[in-house]
Amino acid sequence: MVFAHRGAHSAERENTLGAYRDALELGVDGVELDVRRTADGALVVHHDPEVSGLVIASSRAKDLPGYVPHLAAALEVLEGLRVNVEVKNLPEPTESSYDETGAFVEAVIDVLHASPTPESLELSSFDLATCVSARAYDPSIPISYLTWRTPLLEALEIAAEERLSGVNPHFLLVSADAQHRARELGLGLNVWTVNDAPDLTAMAELGVRSVITDQPALALSLLGPDRGPK
Repeated sequence: MVFAHRGAHSAERENTLGAYRDALELGVDGVELDVRRTADGALVVHHDPEVSGLVIASSRAKDLPGYVPHLAAALEVLEGLRVNVEVKNLPEPTESSYDETGAFVEAVIDVLHASPTPESLELSSFDLATCVSARAYDPSIPISYLTWRTPLLEALEIAAEERLSGVNPHFLLVSADAQHRARELGLGLNVWTVNDAPDLTAMAELGVRSVITDQPALALSLLGPDRGPK
């Protein structure tokens, strides 16, 4: 499947309602987006911890630029489409806040449950503790462990042990052996960020579940209408 990374943003700003509408018009299978929590508890969609000089975790939602959508509004625009919601929660110096209680991801799941088509939604996070909290809160929602630093074969074993649904690795980590092991464990590989034609074709030939790409039009043209399950 083809997931538009932060929407289709060749003409629109990434992670905006316009980018999501453009992705819908392209005919992608899904969209990947990023969610953060504001100081007043709102769930908003933005990749970086700051926007227009404001630290999102320390700011009120009403003070953010108007193009930053609330998660609920994004899901409403994307109704019926598969949506991979990445929970931006990491205990790292580059991040302005970290929630170790699970409250952040639980609030995200509550919004997913209230969306028009919750059955088409899934979660992902680089933070394993966040994935584990999500699984404890909702035993049924698809959850994938995002990985870059952890070796992929190790990440697959961790995901299986924690009863997750998949692993989302950078495409450079993916090999035939890893895809074979993912199948053995019943896990999907959702690969990011695959933008060049040879890499898109290689990932499809390996049989990964989905490619997350900044070039959704190219991916759709290369992989065609029979690219995978809907």
